[in-house]
Amino acid sequence: MARYVLTRILRAIISIFIVVSLVVMIVFTLVPETRSFIGDQGYQKMKGNAKTVYYYSKLETLGYLDYVSANQITTGATVPDGDNLSPDEVKAQLDEDGYTLHELADEGNGSPGTIAYRYYNPLELVVNFYKRLIVIDSTNYIQDPNNPDLERGYRIERDYNGIPALVGSGTLHKYMIYVDSKFPFIHQNFITFNFGESFPTHQGVSTLDVISTGQGNLKNIEQTFPTGVTSSSPIDQHTLKYKFEPDHLDQQRFTDNYADAQLRYDSPSMIGTSYIFGVAALLLQYAIAIPFAVAMARRHGGWIDKVGIVYINLLISVPSLAFIFFMKYIGFAFGLPDRFPHLGFGDIRSYVMPVIVLALMGTPGLMMWVRRFMVDQSTADYVKFATAKGLTNKEISRRHILKNAIIPIVNGIPGSVILAISGAVITESVFSIPGMGKMLPDAIKAGNNNMVITLTFIFTTLAIVAVLLGDLLMTKVDPRISLAAKKKGGR
Repeated sequence: MARYVLTRILRAIISIFIVVSLVVMIVFTLVPETRSFIGDQGYQKMKGNAKTVYYYSKLETLGYLDYVSANQITTGATVPDGDNLSPDEVKAQLDEDGYTLHELADEGNGSPGTIAYRYYNPLELVVNFYKRLIVIDSTNYIQDPNNPDLERGYRIERDYNGIPALVGSGTLHKYMIYVDSKFPFIHQNFITFNFGESFPTHQGVSTLDVISTGQGNLKNIEQTFPTGVTSSSPIDQHTLKYKFEPDHLDQQRFTDNYADAQLRYDSPSMIGTSYIFGVAALLLQYAIAIPFAVAMARRHGGWIDKVGIVYINLLISVPSLAFIFFMKYIGFAFGLPDRFPHLGFGDIRSYVMPVIVLALMGTPGLMMWVRRFMVDQSTADYVKFATAKGLTNKEISRRHILKNAIIPIVNGIPGSVILAISGAVITESVFSIPGMGKMLPDAIKAGNNNMVITLTFIFTTLAIVAVLLGDLLMTKVDPRISLAAKKKGGR
């Protein structure tokens, strides 16, 4: 079994690599980069050289190309031994290396200068993506010329909650290992992921921070800072990073340069929001579908079976959007909000209709398969044997038929739970839920390439992990199932 799992993990890594690499090449080569600037209001207001310089420098930040500024050409900072070359010689070297030289317009304020850029080819795009993807934090990560005496090393100390934590110095993050009340409770910052910054939406914020940071209003908590100052603040000290230029307020709270932190919010993140709705709907879906399907199978051909079949056919045939709007108006008639923001995260009524809609939309398929498997199992030899022993139909159905019929369904449970994080596109759009469901289509529409790649990586990884966990769960439910390949000859 261990060998099988390792083989599946290796295949999963290869699959993720292929999918993500293809997406990287597609979004950076086939999608016009100008789309990313349509939603950039600052860019739309710029003119002349400032607009040109901003355009190419931003494309470098986003990973499209290598950009050389006019000042770098003048000083020769981008070519070997450039300080011994004249600007014209530097330009000739860049031209030889495949760079496009662009003469800036003369705007009457002196020499306009020349910039250069070179778009990365598909292979370079993929290599650059994976080079920056995994960030390994160490005591030599920070190189600050203004802080040459920076202490480097690790130490154990208590955090602001009084809980022991591993603290680093010279590292990007202050808290390398710490414990809190958030899943998975024990956290580390030695290895993190960097998918780049979000653009044009949420400019300057990493894509992972966009989807994982809380929403709503800032949440203040009483806490003690390293200087001994105690105050009510939304700062999350566990997220502290090195700040090259701490301001006056930072110096009042912190004793070193580790003063850059994320803030707390009173509402869940986009991932958390989708997961709350998804898991709640999944629990309700199983609570409705399985008992109903069992009753249909036990009374096969009876009135409850016929009603169930009508229900299944009705929900399958009705377009999802029409069903959601129909349920939305029913809920509104009973005083429930038709949009999530009307009452927000703090009111249970905001969750009722979206959860019911998501649950009901998932019941037809589950009911159909449970019923089908149970009907098929009802003619098996072990059922006849149990009947001969005098067991009632209810006992046979509950203790034998359902146990065997549920095995194929069990395979999909991990996927349903894990992929709840991806959200429901239509439902979240109709009810204006700030979750993950709309993130991918919105990112594609806005030309937010880094966000598209981030979500592709997350969803692909979760889907592959869900399939593996589903297979492993089946072996636990039914020990007769073996995933490992048997050797020839029965050995």
